[in-house]
Amino acid sequence: METNILMESGTNELEVLEFTVGNNHYGINVAKIKEIVQYSPVTPVPNSHPCVEGIFMPRDLMITVVDLAKVIKAQPSPDITKDMFIITNFNQLNVAFHVHSVVGIHRVSWADIIKPDSTISTADSGIATGIVKIDNQLIVILDFERIVSDISPETGLKVSEISGLEGRQRNDSHIMIVEDSALLIKLISDSLTKSGYNNLTLCNNGQEAWNYLMKVKSGEEPKDVKCIITDIEMPLMDGHRLTKLVKTDNDLKSIPVVIFSSLINEQMRLKGESLGADVQLSKPEIGLLVQEIDKLLLK
Repeated sequence: METNILMESGTNELEVLEFTVGNNHYGINVAKIKEIVQYSPVTPVPNSHPCVEGIFMPRDLMITVVDLAKVIKAQPSPDITKDMFIITNFNQLNVAFHVHSVVGIHRVSWADIIKPDSTISTADSGIATGIVKIDNQLIVILDFERIVSDISPETGLKVSEISGLEGRQRNDSHIMIVEDSALLIKLISDSLTKSGYNNLTLCNNGQEAWNYLMKVKSGEEPKDVKCIITDIEMPLMDGHRLTKLVKTDNDLKSIPVVIFSSLINEQMRLKGESLGADVQLSKPEIGLLVQEIDKLLLK
């Protein structure tokens, strides 16, 4: 099953693939998916993480297979021959997720996706990033980046790259960080603070950031914004929509926008460029993020 779905940039929409594990329905952003294939036997890897089922090699590319049933502590499939692999690409990694069935693809607005509260998903342990209701079915959108980084921590944000930047001269340039993950927004803000940037405004999604920028324009917020760092995937308003709004506003378009996302691939990079993003970086590269901010603010 191919997933080459083209969408207009900046519309605040996404395609969600609905799939099942056990009796529950889950979702993944189609932008993360390379391919969907029928289940095939895998080769186990000694001493690997309990949720890693093994490896397989479609078309000479070795791919790690993660058993989602083990991740979410669901019952195993009653008939493994009918199962599917969702092969993904994000954070510069190729990973296949073993699911029990694929239901279909839905186009939805980020405005319709509800962010789980702390009773469902916490910064320390939650793997649900959003919930959307489609045809009276609640679909839980999973945090696949978190699942992979929990299995292999070195694939996550490379905060060790910041250690050499501590003790730099303080920089009071006002930077906005727009990120819906409580864990990531803390890691990014801590990394920038250690690098000397301490005048930060944190926003949980694009809509919150846009509301803040409107207050800056009206004079309600006195601090000029010198740079915006934004994720792409966020409830209410995504980073592409935020970028489009900023870059088509005569009063704001000069503000540099850095898209910092796990989704940066060739197609998504072209989308970001068409919207006017100044810099686009894949999420593990926190050291590169600081370097690019340095360049933008020293222009």
